Amino acid sequence: MRIGVLALQGAFIEHERILSNLGAESFEIRQKSDFADMDGLIIPGGESTVMGKLMRELGMFDCVKKALEGGLPVFGTCAGLILLAKEIEGESPHLALMDIKVRRNAYGRQIDSFLSRAVIEEFSDKPMELVFIRAPWIEKVYGKAKVLCELDGHIVAARQDNMLVTSFHPELTDNHSVHKYFLNMIRGKA
Repeated sequence: MRIGVLALQGAFIEHERILSNLGAESFEIRQKSDFADMDGLIIPGGESTVMGKLMRELGMFDCVKKALEGGLPVFGTCAGLILLAKEIEGESPHLALMDIKVRRNAYGRQIDSFLSRAVIEEFSDKPMELVFIRAPWIEKVYGKAKVLCELDGHIVAARQDNMLVTSFHPELTDNHSVHKYFLNMIRGKA
């Protein structure tokens, strides 16, 4: 299994480490020519506005969007969630593929980052650490999107067909449950 990791900015190396630990091959996507021959894509956390702008400037925006529309499995964390959303409160969307409305920096600034614990049954029956860094939350899901986890009344994980998103950063913990779930999505087992 070969997973592309968008490596324009943000926490991409941590995703690569987990994929390697799970026996999946990963490679970095830094330019349009890197975007080829993959079984899935991870769009990491970082700065969504910068990532969206770089995808356009590097000419990869349309090929990423077309591949995801065609069913390529994708896992977006934090900024990746924002990039996939059809609606972003107060601004224009980027890829506009997933039936969700998000609020950027919903939990506050960098100083307001926090760690929580929750059981997310889709991923594991054991509590897992949820790391929130300038995180968004999902204001609403509609259409085909399904809520996977709420924390204190806010949606922090969702899935729609080939798209999985979390507002937290599972790549910054030792728990690989979310990445295992994503690999099982690719295999058609989740």
